[in-house]
Amino acid sequence: MADLGFVDPLGPGEVPDLSRRQLLNLLTFGVVTGVALGALYPVGRFFAPPRAGAVLGGVVARDELGSPITATGWLAQHGQGDRSLVQGLKGDPTYLIVGGDGAIGSFGLNAICTHLGCVVPWNGAVGKFICPCHGSQYDAEGAVVRGPAPLPLALAHVQVENDQVALTSWSETDFRDGSRPWWG
Repeated sequence: MADLGFVDPLGPGEVPDLSRRQLLNLLTFGVVTGVALGALYPVGRFFAPPRAGAVLGGVVARDELGSPITATGWLAQHGQGDRSLVQGLKGDPTYLIVGGDGAIGSFGLNAICTHLGCVVPWNGAVGKFICPCHGSQYDAEGAVVRGPAPLPLALAHVQVENDQVALTSWSETDFRDGSRPWWG
């Protein structure tokens, strides 16, 4: 072969440095990719099922200050037949019921009235939930006793594991009247 007078300035086998244009292209690609991933992360978290604060596939019950509730602490402060509010599914106020055996009941009642959405307090003197807005009344299990409320209070499963109280959605037949859950 004829020598054309070309001399490799780096020597044989050397790799050339990045040019200024290649470096700026690489930096631009990195910045755009970082911004795009940063913007898409919250969207991905929105569509992913929740994990934080979840126990047994449910939501940890919290007190009025937002602290997780323990079964032993709850039972030490609440006696048999007590119905007191906790922060439940979707942040809604939910009644935990202490059963006759001195344990937390297997279901909780959403405290939102099915008529106009008022929080329904428990009236222990008459053994009913009585809505202060329009007088709807519910029995001790949340079934409608007197309207104008059209539907019973929503149910939630209550589970205790490792002393943590968790609430999960109720999707089975409503044991109070045999209907399908309306609260889905």
